[in-house]
Amino acid sequence: MSVRARTRILSNLENIYRDAFERAKSAGDRTRMLDLDAAFQREQLMLEVLLDIRDALHPSESPTRAALDRLQVLRKLATTRRSP
Repeated sequence: MSVRARTRILSNLENIYRDAFERAKSAGDRTRMLDLDAAFQREQLMLEVLLDIRDALHPSESPTRAALDRLQVLRKLATTRRSP
């Protein structure tokens, strides 16, 4: 299975939100624009975390990385997630 590039995935997310934002802007819907901006930032952050996990677990991305290194990355992500 081929893995989509991080930049392609994040670019697709941005394009979807940019289109919706422009429609709200054209309609003069400031509340919708603010909601879309907040939703984009939230979804971008969640997607970046998921991509970090994927990259840490995907062996073909970094064949020299040891299993313990991958687990360390996951541990760091988990402890970061628990922080307030």
